[in-house]
Amino acid sequence: MRVLAIYRENPGFRGRPHTKDLRLSLCGSRNLCVFIMDIFTRTKALIGEEGFSRLSCAHVLLCGCGGVGSYTLEALVRAGIGKITVIDSDTVDITNLNRQIIATYDTIGMPKTAAAEKRALSVNPKLDFSAINIFLDRDNISDTLPCNIDYIVDAIDFVPAKVALARYAQDKHIPIISCLGTGNRLDASRFRICDIYSTSGCPLARKMRYELKRAGVERLTVLHSDAKTIQPESTFDSGKRTVGSISYVPSAAGLLIAQHVITQLLKEIQK
Repeated sequence: MRVLAIYRENPGFRGRPHTKDLRLSLCGSRNLCVFIMDIFTRTKALIGEEGFSRLSCAHVLLCGCGGVGSYTLEALVRAGIGKITVIDSDTVDITNLNRQIIATYDTIGMPKTAAAEKRALSVNPKLDFSAINIFLDRDNISDTLPCNIDYIVDAIDFVPAKVALARYAQDKHIPIISCLGTGNRLDASRFRICDIYSTSGCPLARKMRYELKRAGVERLTVLHSDAKTIQPESTFDSGKRTVGSISYVPSAAGLLIAQHVITQLLKEIQK
């Protein structure tokens, strides 16, 4: 915990306060005003106590903790979201280091949920963090998802599961945002948040629209990009074409998703 010490030489002091970390108990000087600071002091200064209280009471479900999801997690934790559940069945691989914030040489081979928990709690030890290490699909969603969710973030790339999540959210009246394609792109400035049925220029969006109509999903908030895709040069040994990626594109998408979730939660207190 950091202590802000403001020394006043006279009652009319209006200068900028000096700050320092104090390890000793404070004396009873009348010229010393003390304020307790914590990791969210600047957040509260921006959104107020009521706004911060809303975030600290919120439960966000994050499905997928890769290039997009890990940065969404980072921003949600640092904004003060009180409870986060992460679902992912994958492990950290060396090829994740170019774009996933939970990926380091120390976490290679670790379940992504464990790496996510380690990083999240290193920022906010008081966070209520839950990890579900499972591959999410249309058959296990209803049995896997936790109760009392305030917001769902879909950052997975398996279309049947994305569609099932959207249908679940619609049936349960839970706000959701779904991330569409971020791979094979160099331009991070083309991301937009809109309804899925207003998208264009994204191959994944086209496929999603077809499947969502079949599933009876009437609307879905998505983050998509109409940036030009680049054909990757390399392939895996199996012949399957590699999806190219770079550090700043999925991270930008993840941060924009976190912004959307946080601002939507804060709008609730304005109603």
